[in-house]
Amino acid sequence: MATAVYFHEDCLKHVTPAGHPEQVARLEYIARALEGVSGLDRRAAPECSDADILLCHPQSHLDAITAAEPASGSIALDGDTHMSPGSVMAARRAVGANVAAVDAVLGGEVGNAFVATRPPGHHAEQTTPMGFCLFGNVAIAAKHAMERHGLNRVTIVDFDVHHGNGTQALLWDEPRAQFFSSHQSPLWPGSGNPNETGGHNNIWNHPLAPHSTGVEMRKLYEREILPAIDRFEPELILISAGFDAHADDPLAQLNWQAEDFVWLTQELCKLANRHCQGRVVSTLEGGYDLRALAASVAAHVEVLMENAQ
Repeated sequence: MATAVYFHEDCLKHVTPAGHPEQVARLEYIARALEGVSGLDRRAAPECSDADILLCHPQSHLDAITAAEPASGSIALDGDTHMSPGSVMAARRAVGANVAAVDAVLGGEVGNAFVATRPPGHHAEQTTPMGFCLFGNVAIAAKHAMERHGLNRVTIVDFDVHHGNGTQALLWDEPRAQFFSSHQSPLWPGSGNPNETGGHNNIWNHPLAPHSTGVEMRKLYEREILPAIDRFEPELILISAGFDAHADDPLAQLNWQAEDFVWLTQELCKLANRHCQGRVVSTLEGGYDLRALAASVAAHVEVLMENAQ
């Protein structure tokens, strides 16, 4: 089977102010990096339903985000998070792509999937957009897999350089979901301490020191994270794939290289092959050096393709 890649031009219509790191060019660079790759199952990211968003967020949050979209220009929801005309549809397609990717992978249409959409999602809490994020894309995908497909063990691995506080908040009391976050600490948003373990010991936070390299990351995953996933025996693995731990990224100070993302993707695919017929859905989160982002995504997708069953 093939690897599906979800994309939609509407995600280019979410426009942030000049100089903002979460910019349209991120998807343009990724699209160019993947355009010559043969064998991908390229799919349009569908718009989600309101019911999809309501799997994790209350109606009040959906209404507030919808009402906040400006008719022209841009507005700031906080110091980091902006909206423009088209932001709501872009965010709805990001959610919709995650839901559709879960459906396609669990339905056996494709072996695995990569969702190339924006805005990202792993910082959005129940009623708080933040950190460039409006809706909890990956948390919604997990809830969709559990509530609508009947899965009882879903693992989420977030290797973005920033802690996935939103995913943690949205799945805090969910015993069917196992959430791992490896992230630089200290660093914004300041959460992600190891003592944040969730309502059912289902949250696993693993801070990494500034300026540490892929060597330290690999030791951490081999010692702590991969064995815990193995014991859980997931029925589906979801990845919050942030590539801002790369040494060239301007927003943080970890020193990973593209080959570190390759290694980590291979290890997660091995676990998926062992426990859940290779079923992996990976979703773009951060990554703000455009060349490093494009190269890392291409390497990540190549591993997914090699493992598609």
